[in-house]
Amino acid sequence: MVSLAGEFTKGLWKDIPPFRLVLGLCPTLAVTKSCLNGLGMGMATVFVLVCSNIIVSMLRKVIPKKVRLASYIVIIASFVVIVELLTQAYVYSLYQALGIFIPLIVVNCIILGRAEAFASKNTVVRSALDGLGIGVGFMLSLGFLGAVREILGKGTLFEGSQYMIHVFGQSFEPFTFMVEAPGAFVCLGLLLGIMNVLGD
Repeated sequence: MVSLAGEFTKGLWKDIPPFRLVLGLCPTLAVTKSCLNGLGMGMATVFVLVCSNIIVSMLRKVIPKKVRLASYIVIIASFVVIVELLTQAYVYSLYQALGIFIPLIVVNCIILGRAEAFASKNTVVRSALDGLGIGVGFMLSLGFLGAVREILGKGTLFEGSQYMIHVFGQSFEPFTFMVEAPGAFVCLGLLLGIMNVLGD
């Protein structure tokens, strides 16, 4: 049996969603034009994943098997609405940048997959740690991919915030391909290759 620490740490490398499980690629490709967008989407996903895992685990013996997926979607959607309203109220610029991808967290295969494969079969503590580990791994993946694309495509890091850094100086000619849709595929493919080379 995996230790409690192991439930958390597996999501940081062994089961890191976009690079090991190859899940959640739609938001991974769509919102990582900048590091801040990637981290923002990742934080929203962490919140929904942890909260939904806890509730699914608490109700796992109450929810009938025939309606379990529909029930999981209702639970997940409730937390997504909370995230959407909080983002809209307190970080409106991030809300505008992420757009339709916040409501689409409802159908994110990572969240529904963890509810079905893990939270519905394990205790609340294990489910919370699993959700936190997978969520933080996803957030770090999006932040890293966004940082690589932003640095190469714009020459900046944390653009749009007070902490913005001009990585290569003002004379840098940005490789704008990296902040376009094809650049997302190329960058993700290269990172997937590196992860495979590094192995377990």
